[in-house]
Amino acid sequence: MSDLTKEPAATEPGAAEDAETTEAPATDAPAADTPETDAPAADTPAADAVQAAAVDPRLLVREQGFAGYLNDFKRRVRGGELGSLPVIIGLFVIAVVFQLKNSSFLSADSLANIGVYTSGLGIMAVGIVFVLLLGEIDLSVGSVAGVGAAVWAVLSVTNGVNDWVAVLIAIATGVAIGALHGFFFAKIGVPAFVVTLAGFLGWSGLQIWMMGKEGSINTPSGSVVENLTGYYFEDKGAAYGLALVAVLAYAGSLLLDSKRRRAAALPSRPLSEILLRTGVVAVLAFVVAYVLNEPAGARGLPLALVLFLAVLVIADFVVRRTTYGRQIFAVGGNAEAARRAGINVNKIRISVFAVSGMLAAFGGLFIASLSGGATKNLGSGNTLMNVIAAAVIGGTSLFGGRGKIWSALLGMLVIQSIQQGLNLLGMASEIQYMITGAVLLAAVVIDSVSRRTQKTAGRT
Repeated sequence: MSDLTKEPAATEPGAAEDAETTEAPATDAPAADTPETDAPAADTPAADAVQAAAVDPRLLVREQGFAGYLNDFKRRVRGGELGSLPVIIGLFVIAVVFQLKNSSFLSADSLANIGVYTSGLGIMAVGIVFVLLLGEIDLSVGSVAGVGAAVWAVLSVTNGVNDWVAVLIAIATGVAIGALHGFFFAKIGVPAFVVTLAGFLGWSGLQIWMMGKEGSINTPSGSVVENLTGYYFEDKGAAYGLALVAVLAYAGSLLLDSKRRRAAALPSRPLSEILLRTGVVAVLAFVVAYVLNEPAGARGLPLALVLFLAVLVIADFVVRRTTYGRQIFAVGGNAEAARRAGINVNKIRISVFAVSGMLAAFGGLFIASLSGGATKNLGSGNTLMNVIAAAVIGGTSLFGGRGKIWSALLGMLVIQSIQQGLNLLGMASEIQYMITGAVLLAAVVIDSVSRRTQKTAGRT
């Protein structure tokens, strides 16, 4: 697996730290035409010059301080490696425009609504990111979300099954459905587009059948599902505590990564950069905590946002820090190369679709919580489009092998911020659809242009 991750196609471009650790040029082998000497080759001036020339200058960025980072940033932009920059700029523009139009846009209540409404679809978008990393698509997430909510409602509300047990069975149902899609794709060879499109139709029919003639089952007061989006931590310590934990965890991860790189004799982040990064994260985290807590009428920290962040952190760790995550990038970058390297490609594909199904079912419970119950139409409409759009707008490539889990958060923030702002301005829903579609098209265009620029620059 270590050999495979050295290939650019199988490595996430956004994770520069990890890519640097897997590719180090060999400089200690003597040249075929160089006569042997009594002194070691490494001690000769010529050998030192060869070694210095062989080192990738990108690995020396951190040793050059902030000037090196600025130069590296310019190099990446010129080479088409934009990362999350367009999304961050877009979020800033959205916030400024809508705040100028309506001063309530950045209020505590508005931000809480954005966080809550982002959570369910955002969790589903995380599953789509997994699938897109393979270079595939899952069109069934909306209907799988509906089936998950229907399973919970029929078991818990109609048949009196323990609420927690019903939730677990609903999520397990999503896993089984996703694994079934993956089986037909990986083992039988049916294109993922066709398999999941058939699933979209078939599971929608199952959802309608399960909901019966009434077509809806209301969420009981105080149930687990109702609390998913209805519960807020009113204690101010909860929001500030979560912000503190997030900052400490982020700083700890940077310090551990720096220590690991120094132990491997690789350039590491200077302490000044670690402090700057941690300071930026701390400002953002505590400002959000303050807004959610302090103003009059603030409801506190939403449980939905906490669960969404937990899913993001776990998924990000799996993708970036585990062998399984590296294998996903490898299969998405070049499935045949991954197979020849000994990776069980079928297993990876089936498991990724199972993850997508699991998160779709889990997200369906959030949608049921927001809408007040499970219905035969849950997951229909623009649910699928918003989920896919969030992953793509956030920076995950439609072409496979490139993306980050956090793109699900960024993309959903863009979509939900636009919807929240337009709602505050009293705009019709059709205007929201048109704007969201335009943003999605812009994201795909940026991705395509970025890939073409990278290819021209010789980085793909």
